[in-house]
Amino acid sequence: MLRYLPFLLILALTIYAFIDCLNTPEAEVKHLPKVVWVIIILLFSIVGPVVWLFAGKDRVASGGGGRARRTQWVAPDDNPEFLKSLRDEQEKKDKDKDKDKD
Repeated sequence: MLRYLPFLLILALTIYAFIDCLNTPEAEVKHLPKVVWVIIILLFSIVGPVVWLFAGKDRVASGGGGRARRTQWVAPDDNPEFLKSLRDEQEKKDKDKDKDKD
């Protein structure tokens, strides 16, 4: 079983780099077109994925630099916009009930 480990690691690295390349927007791909990167990753099983991971994509420093670009998910009960929409719906239902009573 242990003799298969290097092959499995290489396969896992190739699959990860391939999926990462496919999911990367064209604007974030560096040096070469995205199609060329996919071909390099698939043809050169060790070198291709490693080169993609280090040089093929614009990476954001993990020191909080990614927060400016990404919006953080907020739970519905903490989201003020969602709570306001619930309040508005409830008020609309209450008004409709009042009109039906009259």
